[in-house]
Amino acid sequence: MSNKTIAIVGAGPGVSSGIARKFGSNGFKVILIARNEKSLAEQVRTLEAQNIEVYGITADAAAPASLQKAFDHLKRDYGIPDVLVYNAAVIKPGTASMLREAELLEDLNVNVVGALSSALQVIPDFVERKSGTILITGGGFALHPSYEMASLSIGKAALRSLAYTLGDELAPFGIHVGTITIAGTVAANTNFDPDRIAEAYWDMYEKRNEREFIYQ
Repeated sequence: MSNKTIAIVGAGPGVSSGIARKFGSNGFKVILIARNEKSLAEQVRTLEAQNIEVYGITADAAAPASLQKAFDHLKRDYGIPDVLVYNAAVIKPGTASMLREAELLEDLNVNVVGALSSALQVIPDFVERKSGTILITGGGFALHPSYEMASLSIGKAALRSLAYTLGDELAPFGIHVGTITIAGTVAANTNFDPDRIAEAYWDMYEKRNEREFIYQ
């Protein structure tokens, strides 16, 4: 059994799997939290085949009550995590003038609010323990917005601000908050291969001296 635990919210077959492999191969127990039960089970099987201790919990990142239930399950069965990674996002094209207000709010619930909701599930435990790491997956659109990806651009900008403000607030309690700003399209066998990107997450976890790393 692994001594340390990483929880990944919004787990999917891309960046999340790379992070799971990296931390899992370094002795972490991996808890994947995602909405799609079938996809989640498939990811667990794939990682188990790579000799990683991994478990899946279903939850909707856009629903705080669902996340609370998932984290209650996580803490009860696997203990308080050492690392939280938030990797959920709504990725779809569309210009700002074509966005409806309700649609933007729905997207922000996943792109930003879910990150705060997840963090709130571990912050009291991290403060009490005086240690913990929260890593948030950002995007290049936070720095260079795309008018064709307006909702995601708005969300990533807000998420970046959340990482900075939360990080400054929690630093005195021994908690490190960092964001990895992925300034490109994730694809296997490229510079943006999930396993290569995962190295940036591990580096930030180990060094704990950067608020943001721009991966480009």
